[in-house]
Amino acid sequence: MIYIIALLCVVGIATGQILFKLSAASLHKSGSFFDPSTMFIMFWALALYGITTIAWVWVLQKIELGKAYPLMALAFVLVPIGSHFFLGERFQLQYFIGVALIVAGITIALKA
Repeated sequence: MIYIIALLCVVGIATGQILFKLSAASLHKSGSFFDPSTMFIMFWALALYGITTIAWVWVLQKIELGKAYPLMALAFVLVPIGSHFFLGERFQLQYFIGVALIVAGITIALKA
């Protein structure tokens, strides 16, 4: 159960990053932090980060940081995947090689 919540934290952090990028695009378009669209997206990004941080602290009460933290590296996998689907960003072959190395590293670290 703890690892499921830890994974939800990683998904929350990754989603927050996508929302931050969307708020940055909205800011660029409107030119103002006070634009309702920019403020709306930024609010949800910050709220998600806040909730995720509280959940992460709870996770760290239950398991060692050395066991939990490798899961955070999954954000390096999830954020670019999300940016592809939600922002239309593209990948190169090196990205997939890097993702494979990250996943292998996480697997090794969690089994140690």
